[in-house]
Amino acid sequence: MRNKKKDIILGAFVWLCAGITVAVLIGILGYILVNGLPHVTWDFLSSPYSASKNGEKGILPMIINTLYVILVSLFFATPIGIFSAIYLTQYAKQGRLVSLIRFATEVLSGIPSILFGLFGYSVFVVLFQLKLSIISGSLTMMICILPTIIRTTEESLLAVPTSYKEGAMALGAGKLRVTMGIVLPCAMSGVLTGIILAMGRIVGETAALLFTVGVSGNSMPRGNNIFDAVFGQVFKQGNTLALHLYNSAMNGKDPGYVPFATAATLLILVFILNRVAGLLSNRLKK
Repeated sequence: MRNKKKDIILGAFVWLCAGITVAVLIGILGYILVNGLPHVTWDFLSSPYSASKNGEKGILPMIINTLYVILVSLFFATPIGIFSAIYLTQYAKQGRLVSLIRFATEVLSGIPSILFGLFGYSVFVVLFQLKLSIISGSLTMMICILPTIIRTTEESLLAVPTSYKEGAMALGAGKLRVTMGIVLPCAMSGVLTGIILAMGRIVGETAALLFTVGVSGNSMPRGNNIFDAVFGQVFKQGNTLALHLYNSAMNGKDPGYVPFATAATLLILVFILNRVAGLLSNRLKK
């Protein structure tokens, strides 16, 4: 009887904590969406930004810059993270080197993003003379998201049953073919989970990008031709949605609705990216 009362009290406490968590989440999302969604119009999403008070306050350049940072960061970080995880789980002998690499990834995952920004500014902006640009911010974000991709991929590879590998090798398949043709495809859903988490980190990052991307890149991609316009933008400043949200909320130049509308757009963008990655993950599972 006494244990039953304890179970009831513990269960009620667990449900209370869960309810508080859900209520806080709903409160934050509801507050942002209620204040921001009415102002998220097609003109707001598709028009360029002007810093003048009478100019348009569209966020299309920020959306494009955010996608640039996501794509360029993942372009560098995904293969490095996946192949690092493959080495750690399939090829490396468990010893000091493996322990050192895992320790380094754990340390990187716990470093404040502002330190990544300082490092990115010192190395990519100053030393490599890439200046404040999307490529500098993307390389900085690559370092930020590498631990997430490595750890999630590593756990996914370890979760693949050893019988799959043993059966394939018994049939004469080589180590590389077994790894790339059987183990990695079976773990692909977990790999995509790591990529989804990395995208969320990129989209919501401000401190690291504040040092490396700059906050004055509010113009649309331009160039003499399509190639120059698309790839030349990577070497220019590019204000992302998160940075624009910070600037518009702090500088007081924009109308009061702009930060909330930008935040609502940011939430919608994260939801869309997660859904696309989730659908792709389900397709790969089939």
